[in-house]
Amino acid sequence: MKAQPYDLIGDIHGQHGKLACLLQHLGYRPHGDTHRHPEGRKVIFLGDYIDRGPAIREVLHTVRGMVEGGDALAIMGNHEYNCVCALTSDGQGGFLRSEKQNRGGQRATLAQFENHPAEWQEWLLWMKRLPMFLDLGGLRAVHACWDGKRLPRLAGKSIEDPGFLRACATRGTPEFRAAENALKGPELSMPAGLVFHDKENIPRRSVRVRWWDIPEASPVTALAMPEPFEAEGDAEDCHLRRIPCYAPEEPPVFCGHYWMPPHKEKAPLADNIACLDYSAARGGPLVAYRWEGEQKLSAQKYLTATH
Repeated sequence: MKAQPYDLIGDIHGQHGKLACLLQHLGYRPHGDTHRHPEGRKVIFLGDYIDRGPAIREVLHTVRGMVEGGDALAIMGNHEYNCVCALTSDGQGGFLRSEKQNRGGQRATLAQFENHPAEWQEWLLWMKRLPMFLDLGGLRAVHACWDGKRLPRLAGKSIEDPGFLRACATRGTPEFRAAENALKGPELSMPAGLVFHDKENIPRRSVRVRWWDIPEASPVTALAMPEPFEAEGDAEDCHLRRIPCYAPEEPPVFCGHYWMPPHKEKAPLADNIACLDYSAARGGPLVAYRWEGEQKLSAQKYLTATH
């Protein structure tokens, strides 16, 4: 039996114009509250619908309309998760994620819902119900990292459950590490005394790293995502062994999250791993992959939209 064909779409971040253009390019047409493909294809949205962009509310309506119309599946991104945590009381006069931790990430989102307070509460509930990953047999989808050892902690659960949300947001719990890896990706500490500046020029003492083809020994920054860079200091063996390592024989997995440089070639990171986030919120294209059952992914299956 032929596999259900899917079009997987990376981080949108309020770029509704790019989303509308990409859906049209992929052959989806408006159909009531959804967009439908005449050949029965479906979309898988990889998270990060909110924050940064000018049309967050429109993006949410399009994504949810397609999901409820049976024309799409959608998973949670770290921005949806961060938003829920930043607006959920910790029971001690603060929130599960502080403003300092969040760096005002929800300002654009909250501003665009300022005149729609009741609707915003509905969106918070919708975001809480998004799954953190999908395993469809022939393909897998997760926002940042497929960690086969920890993902079972998240299976069949929802952060709509206050106890589960608190466990995911509490540093040191198994749920915390599972959620952090799935939604944000593994990190390694920089060598002592060193920092690097991220895409927003924020100094960091740890670096986001890849989760496949992990060597027995490596400089920390040689594993950096989205691109390696040079800096002194090798990763400690015990830290390398804790990084998930997706095996080449496993099903293809699709992720977003990593802000791949817009100019970078649109191609798989490995034969069975594709990142579809090419910085649409910072001038890059919105990117899709047209999957039709293949287990070895191809650069020829990428499609883009810039406006």
